[in-house]
Amino acid sequence: MLIASLSVHEAAHAWAADRLGDPTARHLGRLSLNPAVHVDPIGTLLFPLISMLTNLPLIGWAKPVPVDPRHLRHPKRDFAIIAAAGPASNMVMAILGAVILAVIPDSAPGDIAGGAVTGPLVSLFRGFVVINVLLAVFNMLPVPPLDGGNVLIGVLPHAGARVVEQLRPYGFLVLYALMFTGTLNFLLGDVAFSIVRLLLRLP
Repeated sequence: MLIASLSVHEAAHAWAADRLGDPTARHLGRLSLNPAVHVDPIGTLLFPLISMLTNLPLIGWAKPVPVDPRHLRHPKRDFAIIAAAGPASNMVMAILGAVILAVIPDSAPGDIAGGAVTGPLVSLFRGFVVINVLLAVFNMLPVPPLDGGNVLIGVLPHAGARVVEQLRPYGFLVLYALMFTGTLNFLLGDVAFSIVRLLLRLP
């Protein structure tokens, strides 16, 4: 589910860039839902696997989609739109997952066969919704190299954008600092939980 969600996320960046005039990602084969073109062996496979096995707080990533601003008609604005396309695609997938959950019929009490089918489907799509909401909310944090940081660079005046851009080499250090101090959970927890609760209609 994570790999599929990340693949759609990166393909959305590539699609938005191509629509806005930059064919770089398309020429490199990134305008695709094939996970093989988006997977980073360390960030998408190794780090999440280590995190699942050891509970170490490791941040993963997919292979970034290259964007050449020289091809964009409105470089600053279009760069922000391209950055926002990834998290937006995750929200669309979360909504689709919630719609599918809503139409999965409830198994009747005592219907063991029905429960054996619907139970795993419900668990699968609940996980799908949660993963995509978390990806959307996490990536919209205003810290480069996350998408939220790139959106911020695109919407701020040039002076402010330069300040945010200077944080890029230290972005992962900032994220780990937020994680280890509990600030990341504080920032994301309520927002992500509220969205998941809304989509899944939890009490």
